[in-house]
Amino acid sequence: MMRRIELAPLLRETVSTPYSDLVTRSTGAALRDRIEQTINGASYRTIQLDFTAVGVIDFSCADEVVAKLLLRASEGEDSYVLLSGVTELHLEAIDHVLERHGLSVAAFPVGDGAPRVLGATSPDLAVAFQAVQKHGAGDAKRLADAVGWTVERAADALQSLALRRLILAAGGTYRPLPLPADA
Repeated sequence: MMRRIELAPLLRETVSTPYSDLVTRSTGAALRDRIEQTINGASYRTIQLDFTAVGVIDFSCADEVVAKLLLRASEGEDSYVLLSGVTELHLEAIDHVLERHGLSVAAFPVGDGAPRVLGATSPDLAVAFQAVQKHGAGDAKRLADAVGWTVERAADALQSLALRRLILAAGGTYRPLPLPADA
């Protein structure tokens, strides 16, 4: 089950501002605390942070909201975070901060809707992620056949994606995270 959290309205409620820009570390920390209150004790496996109505996000807010939330989610069992409604204005800050922390997240940019990996990644992980998104559930053999790799290389990439919580893994089968409703 997925829980969608629209960040712009939550921001306006949290810091009593008419704006939808995520700037300053204190604003990011307050918003992350509010997100954590929203998801604490919930039975949702996947949290979708919706950036649709967010104007800009600076590096400090990206660190507080996205990176720290991912770090906390990684402590939990079977929890996933994905981003939707991400624009070019958001990509640079989020990507930079996640890379610095060695974190990755699946993001659904505005426009083409094609998911991509932000943050720490490699060419193999990016190819494997896109292949899983395109071809759906499968095992390492299926990925190897789809992209022309050895089964071992495909298995390594799939395991890495699963450990980074970019795809779901169960019994040797890997599948994409559930798509956001608006993707």
